[in-house]
Amino acid sequence: MNPTEKALWFVESHLLEAVSLDDIAQSSGVSRFHVTRAFGAATGRSVMGYMRARRLTEAARKLAGGAPDILSLALDAGYNSHEAFTRAFRDQFGTTPELVRARGTLDNLDLVEPILMDQSFLATLEPPRFETSRPFLIAGLGERYSCESSAAIPMQWQRFGPYIGNIPGETGDVAYGVCVNGDDAGNFDYIAGVEVSDFSDLPKELSRVRVPAQKYAVFAHREHISTIRRTVNTIWNKWLPASGHEIADAPEFERYGTEFDPRSGNGGLEIWIPVKA
Repeated sequence: MNPTEKALWFVESHLLEAVSLDDIAQSSGVSRFHVTRAFGAATGRSVMGYMRARRLTEAARKLAGGAPDILSLALDAGYNSHEAFTRAFRDQFGTTPELVRARGTLDNLDLVEPILMDQSFLATLEPPRFETSRPFLIAGLGERYSCESSAAIPMQWQRFGPYIGNIPGETGDVAYGVCVNGDDAGNFDYIAGVEVSDFSDLPKELSRVRVPAQKYAVFAHREHISTIRRTVNTIWNKWLPASGHEIADAPEFERYGTEFDPRSGNGGLEIWIPVKA
């Protein structure tokens, strides 16, 4: 079983227990950061967000069946009060626990069912090469994403397109998609950018990232850009757990060379994953 499968099993088998991200990571045999990244790559959800949504879905089922004690359901779902449970329930389903119980139906509720992993989603991965990067500077447009909202990254690249070739201090003809500042909830900053010689005279709307000298495992993604998630999923859920390598605390990034055609999405790119030396 890969880390995401182990995490799914642990969440589903401990749904009514007090479970932390540390518990899930330990059951998966990887770090907190690794399980967060692997789960997001495989499912498009954060692991803790998935667990909350599953708990609320099961609570909704009980309410539709006429469960009399909403506070008891709230406690089972990990909430300390009726009010906190109601807020989370409304955020998830757009209605209140009382109305679901009164209607006695789950119609029009966006339920989250258990995820079944599809092994065919894993690509056959070319062995990576290993490089130690030189330190360099990236300037570009930055946005903060969750696992669920990261599908908007292509629009970010579209907004960044007019900047390419017009940024003060821009060097080379390579573009970078840099992931930094990831947290336990699966949120991260993504910078669509280019290398610059320094950060002076940059437009104020541009984000700045310093990429230090760092050992990287470098993977080729040769298919259309739309299938990149399959490659990322394979790296985090198949290659990395079997490799014996550990993730380093450094930016990870996509490298788009001159062979990549941004109009068609063809030409391939590289995925650079920081590993400990």
